[in-house]
Amino acid sequence: MTNPVTSTDRVFLRHFSMVIGFLVLVMLGLIALAMHIYGDHPPPPRPEAEQEIAARIAPAGAVYAGDTGRAALLAAQETAKKAAEAQVAYGGTLDGKTIFDNLCTTCHTNSATGAPNIHEKAAWAPRVAQGLDTLVKHAIDGYSGADGKGALMPAKGGNPSLTDAQVKATVEWMLSQVK
Repeated sequence: MTNPVTSTDRVFLRHFSMVIGFLVLVMLGLIALAMHIYGDHPPPPRPEAEQEIAARIAPAGAVYAGDTGRAALLAAQETAKKAAEAQVAYGGTLDGKTIFDNLCTTCHTNSATGAPNIHEKAAWAPRVAQGLDTLVKHAIDGYSGADGKGALMPAKGGNPSLTDAQVKATVEWMLSQVK
């Protein structure tokens, strides 16, 4: 046996290599065509792309040290607080149910949080006895019980962009549900 490859195999290999060579040429031609078309018609630039990139690479925090740092930190916190207060939550609606459903429902429908459940009227009786003004004050300023060790009610339910009128409307709606 001098040649293990038969003439039929040689013909097949020659034809197969020609098909592969042809497909490689077609691939290179399509790549060249795509580069030509893309070069003539680039995608339109997005104006917000630079802002998105700047937001992605912006520092996540800052280091504040000493008195200068403390002053800068307080200024940054005050600016953030003013920015949050400048926004109006939920489109400025005074519908207490809407605000409750979007913000308060997590704590006031789950007894495990320690907050009074909106569906348990007995849990609300001592709070209702305190009066609307006290409840609104606690909702606006936050409350952690008479001894400071109770369940935490964050100021404005944790959403500083709520207005006092929105908080009052929500407290009034909640009281109408528990009376």
